[in-house]
Amino acid sequence: MSRKTRSAEASKRAEAPSTFLSDVTELRRRARREIEEGAVTPGYRGDRDAIVKLLNVALATEIVCVLRYKRHYYMADGIHADPVKAEFLEHATEEQAHADRLCERIRQLGGEPDLNPSGLLSKSHTEYQEGETLVDMIREDLVAERIAIESYKEMIDFVGKDDPTTRRLFEWILGQEEEHADDMADLLKSFNGEKKA
Repeated sequence: MSRKTRSAEASKRAEAPSTFLSDVTELRRRARREIEEGAVTPGYRGDRDAIVKLLNVALATEIVCVLRYKRHYYMADGIHADPVKAEFLEHATEEQAHADRLCERIRQLGGEPDLNPSGLLSKSHTEYQEGETLVDMIREDLVAERIAIESYKEMIDFVGKDDPTTRRLFEWILGQEEEHADDMADLLKSFNGEKKA
């Protein structure tokens, strides 16, 4: 094939619309239809009610985690408490960021974030365990993080390809929950090593 023929074919491909894109006129028409739906376009494939419910379960879980980490931050004491307190506070702040992002996504899908305190514990996958000692607190936070990791994996599987935005949000949170679990496991190991010494 000559250079001129290849150039002509490349030019045709550049001018031809891609097969995976909708007609621009149709895209514009669809964007104007049902405009009150905001971010939820006709191409949205998820079960909106089920996903909003799932997001509210995740929200309850995150709020319980914020409260537990905050309590541990304020109640941690002793000679080894300062670095552990710093970790508790960092995790509480990150869990709050998760809750905020979940609320935003719920609103994007036309739902309402359920922030009613009376139902948080019954919806949360994690428990609110106070712990008596610093090691107890670390252990309870590690257990909660392990629960959150499994929960987010299941949520990601449930959402699948039907709602890529929610899936990415769950994946982002999952990544941070895995980091939190790793941090708590390291702290627990350091205390277990001290007891043996």
